[in-house]
Amino acid sequence: MTNEVEFHDRMLSLGLARVSEAAALASARLIGRGDEKAADQAAVDAMRTQLNMLDINGVVVIGEGERDEAPMLYIGEEVGRGGGPGVDIALDPLEGTTLTAKDMPNALAVIAMGPRGSMLHAPDVYMEKLAIGPGFVTDTVTLDMSPSERVEALAAAKGGSCEDITVCILERPRHEDLVSEIRATGAAIRLITDGDVAGVMHCAEADITGIDMYMGSGGAPEGVLAAAALKCMGGQIYGRLLFRNDDEKGRAAKAGITDLNRVYTRDDMVTQDVIFAATGVTDGSLVSGIKREVGYLTAETILMRSKTGSVRRMIYRHPTD
Repeated sequence: MTNEVEFHDRMLSLGLARVSEAAALASARLIGRGDEKAADQAAVDAMRTQLNMLDINGVVVIGEGERDEAPMLYIGEEVGRGGGPGVDIALDPLEGTTLTAKDMPNALAVIAMGPRGSMLHAPDVYMEKLAIGPGFVTDTVTLDMSPSERVEALAAAKGGSCEDITVCILERPRHEDLVSEIRATGAAIRLITDGDVAGVMHCAEADITGIDMYMGSGGAPEGVLAAAALKCMGGQIYGRLLFRNDDEKGRAAKAGITDLNRVYTRDDMVTQDVIFAATGVTDGSLVSGIKREVGYLTAETILMRSKTGSVRRMIYRHPTD
């Protein structure tokens, strides 16, 4: 049921930053400890606690699995104190559990919030993804192009050559042919082991990260989270759901998806203005990880509002006593 209270993104944004900060700080004590499940659980518990302090009538539409997999923040879980605006929430309490367990770069606590009905209820299946940063005309690159054609098209749009393009791809056996085709164009590839939300976000700050384009398949829920980030930062993302069996097609039907071949744009996945927060757990290209000093933990958060295009970078120094 949609709540009639207006979604005041400005008023809710700082509260959202506290949510991602809490998740990152909770998982920080497990950085490099080799226990992915414990790190994820710590982030989940902290994120849930903070969400339930907010004056919202929230529903998790992008979460960590179905209800029977609780204590994860599951799809359909209601959060918040109630009485506030009805909101959709997309989250990944610890994007990069393996990165955290192994103390590798770019682990994040990530959350996005928008008015009720604003986010695609993506089923937990794979999605083919393609993303570029801001400043390009619509459909500069498309999913209907071959990987090499996408590199060539983006190079032309930037006024350079394929050798000037760097593509970010998840390092997976399924991407071996993709990697070979892109390298044949002369483009560079930055392989990442995990964390494709951060991978997509890198495209929006190419001058900082050196990443021009993201390609490959990964989780559909992460695709919606990445779309929420680009809604705020600028840039384009295209996604097409991939199904391996009838069970996965059934998940799509349950989520209300009827066109299994549809290509979703950024604004299809996130239809209204949203707020987005990401806090670094380990050091990365976008934000610094949790820093320890005697008596304190320090966290860096990027907080964004699509309505204004504002991007805040905030440092939170948290006493440990």
